[in-house]
Formats: sequence, C-alpha cells, structure tokens
Amino acid sequence: MNHTKSAIIDAFWQLLEERPYTKITVRDIVELCQVNRNTFYYHFHDIPELLETTIKSDVDQIIQTNGHFGSPTDCLIPIVERCLKRKKAMLHIYRSVKRDIFQSELERIILYTVTQYVHTVTKDLNIPSEDKTILIQYYKCCLLGYTLDWLDKNMNFDLLKSVTRITDLIGDSLKQAFLELSESSRT
Repeated sequence: MNHTKSAIIDAFWQLLEERPYTKITVRDIVELCQVNRNTFYYHFHDIPELLETTIKSDVDQIIQTNGHFGSPTDCLIPIVERCLKRKKAMLHIYRSVKRDIFQSELERIILYTVTQYVHTVTKDLNIPSEDKTILIQYYKCCLLGYTLDWLDKNMNFDLLKSVTRITDLIGDSLKQAFLELSESSRT
C-alpha cells in the first residue's frame, strides 16, 4: 500500500476514535492527513469505500500475522486485541449505518480462524469433510454470536475469559466428538 493511501487510512482511524462514523467528512480526512480532495478521490470513491477498504485491510493483516490456532480462544485473541486497541473506533463503526460491512468482515475473520482451528485439530483424524463443515459453521456461529454480544455491551466484559471458561468446560467433549466422528467414519 502506498504512503498516501496509508496516511488517509490512518487519518480515518484517528477520526473514528474521536467521533461517530456518520460525523466524519472527506474534508476532515484530507485536512488531517494534509492531502487535497482529489488525492482522496484518487484512492477512494467515497467514505463508505474507505471504511470497507480499511476494515478489510485490518482483517487481512490479522489473518496474515495469525495463521494457526490451537483452541477456540486462540481464534479470538487477535480479534479482541485489535478491537480493544481501537475500542472507540470499532464501536463507532459497529453502531453506524455501515455496521453490515463491519459484521461481514468480522464473520470472515472468525470463519477463517475457526476453519484453521478445526483443520488443525482434525488433521490426523478421518472425519468426513461435511462433518468438518458442520463443526466449522457451529464454532463460527458461537464465536460470532459471543463477539457481537460483547460489542452490543460496549466491550464491557472479558470476552476471552468467558470463551476460555467455555472451552475448559466443553473442551474434552469436543475432543471426544472429534474422535467419535473419526471412528464412525472408519466403520
């Protein structure tokens, strides 16, 4: 990504920390990063495109730097850390009219992380791909639901602690389910 485009994205994040998404204008962005309007429009069609590009870029970075996960909790750690690092900005986006973009990207990153987790845990087991798909869908829905609930509550509870506790409570039953699926597919 070139320097100017990065400066625009950084300015956008900074403004999102200060005010709601709907209160940010192209003028605010270009003044903050000291470029002209034409430069902004060279890189982005409008602010919604900037938002989508910004979120996708952030999600892609998380995925690239966190490729493998050992537990469902590990799947959430990079997401939660990024959200907490930019808490006000994330809540401003989440509460905006463009919430669907945020939620879609959140679902994409959770699906990716859960897929990596299930494939890692089941790599040496003979589990049919349709069963893996069901497990991935189940985990994705659980983690997405928990994460959306956390966002609805302004990130005011310890999401990682809750997910860790759930993992501790049902962890053995999940391992047992993987083993049973593997054994039943052999017969």
